[in-house]
Amino acid sequence: MKIGLKHKLLFICLINVVVINSLWFFVGFSLLTLLLSILVAIAGIMFTFKGIEKRFLALETGLLNLKDNEFNTVLPSQGNDEITKLEHLFNQACDKLRQEKQSIYQRELLLDTVIQTSPLAMLLIANDQHIIYSNHAARTLLSAGKDLDGQNFTTLLKQQQKSLQQVVGSGRDGLFNLSIEHNKDDKNSKNQNEQETQTWLLSRGEFVLNGMTHQLYLFKQLTRELNRQEVVVWKKVIRVISHELNNSLAPISSMTHSGQLLIKNLGNEKLDRIFSTIEERVKHLSQFIAGYGKLAKLPLPRREKIDWWQFIPALQQQIIFTWDQKTPEIESYLDIAQLQQVLLNLLKNAHESGSSAEDIALRLTSINHGLQLEVTDRGSGMSDEVLKNALLPFYSTKTSGSGIGLPLCREIIEAHDGYINLINRKQGGLKIVVWVP
Repeated sequence: MKIGLKHKLLFICLINVVVINSLWFFVGFSLLTLLLSILVAIAGIMFTFKGIEKRFLALETGLLNLKDNEFNTVLPSQGNDEITKLEHLFNQACDKLRQEKQSIYQRELLLDTVIQTSPLAMLLIANDQHIIYSNHAARTLLSAGKDLDGQNFTTLLKQQQKSLQQVVGSGRDGLFNLSIEHNKDDKNSKNQNEQETQTWLLSRGEFVLNGMTHQLYLFKQLTRELNRQEVVVWKKVIRVISHELNNSLAPISSMTHSGQLLIKNLGNEKLDRIFSTIEERVKHLSQFIAGYGKLAKLPLPRREKIDWWQFIPALQQQIIFTWDQKTPEIESYLDIAQLQQVLLNLLKNAHESGSSAEDIALRLTSINHGLQLEVTDRGSGMSDEVLKNALLPFYSTKTSGSGIGLPLCREIIEAHDGYINLINRKQGGLKIVVWVP
C-alpha cells in the first residue's frame, strides 16, 4: 500500500490523540498532560521530517548544480512518496539536459571545424573593436597565422595593405587586390620574396549577441573564380568566331582551288601568285582557328600514374632545362600528354624570355596534399599589365604570337582541379607555379 507524506502526518496526529487521551484517562487533565502531549507530537514530527530534510537538501544541491550548467547530479530515489516522484523527475530532467548538452557540444565542435578549415576568412568584431573570434584563414591573411582573438581591429587594420584599409573603411562590401609574398629558397638568393596579386571580396554583416552589436567580416579569395569565368566567356567568343570564320573560309578555299585549276594552263604568273597567296593565308587562318578550337574543346584529362624518372628525362630530350632530380613524395595521377604539353609551353616561353639555358629549371614538390611544379628562369620577367593578362586568350606580346599557349596551359591545369600562377622574381626572371591535387 502506498504511504505518502500526508499519511505519515495523519498517523503522527493519531498517535498524539491516543497519547493525550491515555494521559487524560490515567492522570487527569492538567498542564503537565498538555506539555507531555506537545513533546510527543514534536518528537514524532522531528523524527518524520529528519529524513525529509536530507532529501530536500540533496534536491537543493542538485538545483544549484543545474544553475551552474552541471547536469551529472543523480538523486537517490527510493520509496513511493511525493518527494520520490520529485526526485525521479529531477533525475529525468538532468539526463535530458545532459544529452542536450552533449549534442550541442558535438554540433559546436563540428561547426568550429568547418569554420576553421574554410578558405573563407572570418572575423567577429565586438562593439569596442576587439576581435572575439577568427578562423585559420583570417589569421593567415591578416597576421601570418598568429592568434588574433583579443586584439584591437583598428590597430590591426593599420598594419595591413592600403587596399584592404580602404575597402574596410568604406563601410560597404567590395573587391580589392592584395600583393601576397611567397618566401622561397633560391640557389642564387636565400629566402627570396616573390609576389602574387590576388583579388578578394569583402562582405560584412551586423547582428546583436548578448545585447551587444557585433560586426562580421568575411574575406573571400576570388582570383581563381574570376579567372575561370573569364575563360568561360572567352570560350564562348572563340566558338562563335571559329564558326563564322569557318563558314567563310570553306567557300574561299574551294573557290581558290577552282581558280588555280582554271589558270593552270594560262601561264599567268601574276594570277598564280595571287591565288597561291590566298591559299596560304587561308591555311594559316584555318590553323589559327584550329588552335583556338583546341582550347575551346579541350578533352577531359585521362589520369594515369606518372613515373617521373621516365617522364622528365623524356621531356629533357625535347627541350633544355635543369632538374634537381627530386621527385614528390606523393603519387601523381595526371593526363601525361596534357601535362607534357603544359611543361613544353612553359619551358619554351622561358627560353624565349632571354634567360640562359642553365638558369631554366623545373622543380617538383609535395605541398598542401598535392603536387607543385615550378618553372623558373632569369629572363626579363613580365610587367604588371602582362602578368594581369597573360593567361587570357588572344593576348600576346610576341609579334608572331597567337596568345594561345598560356591560356591552354591554364585550361589544362584547371581541368585537373589545379591552378597556375605567374610570379616575378625580385632578382630578375619569372617563376610559374602549377599546383594540382
